[in-house]
Amino acid sequence: MLPTLNGASNIYGSGMLSLGMSFSLEQLYIDNEAIGMIKYAQRGIEVNDETLAYDTIVDVGIGNDFLASPDTLAHLDNPSQAVVFDRRMRPEWDRDGCPDTVDLAHERVVEILNSHEVEPLSEYAVKRIDEIIEAAEKRMRGE
Repeated sequence: MLPTLNGASNIYGSGMLSLGMSFSLEQLYIDNEAIGMIKYAQRGIEVNDETLAYDTIVDVGIGNDFLASPDTLAHLDNPSQAVVFDRRMRPEWDRDGCPDTVDLAHERVVEILNSHEVEPLSEYAVKRIDEIIEAAEKRMRGE
C-alpha cells in the first residue's frame, strides 16, 4: 500500500503464490479486493466546506449523534464492497459457519467462470491478428 500512496501505479504479483512459481484464481480474487481498497485510499479524502459538514455538527451539538444525519449519510462512501473480507461481528460470522476467506473466494471464482461471457473481438482486431500471424508464418518460411 505504501508505494501506491507514494505514486506507484503498478501493483505486481496478483494471484501469485510461492514467489510466482504458482498461481491461484482464488488468490487473484482476494488480491483484487485488496487492490480496490488500496486504490480507494490512493484517491484520498476530499476536504471542503460541504464534506466537513461544520453546520451539521454545530446543529446536532457536541456529544450527540450526527452519524445518522442526512448530511452525513449523503457523504458516506464505503471504501469497498468486499466479498471475501468479512467485516461482520464474530457472532454473525460464527452463526454462518465461520466461512473461510479462501472458500468465499473459490465460490466467487466458480461463479465468474460459469457466468462470464467474453465480448467478441472487433472485426478490426480479428483482421489485425490474422495479419500478424500471416506475417510471422512468412518469416518462418523465409519469405
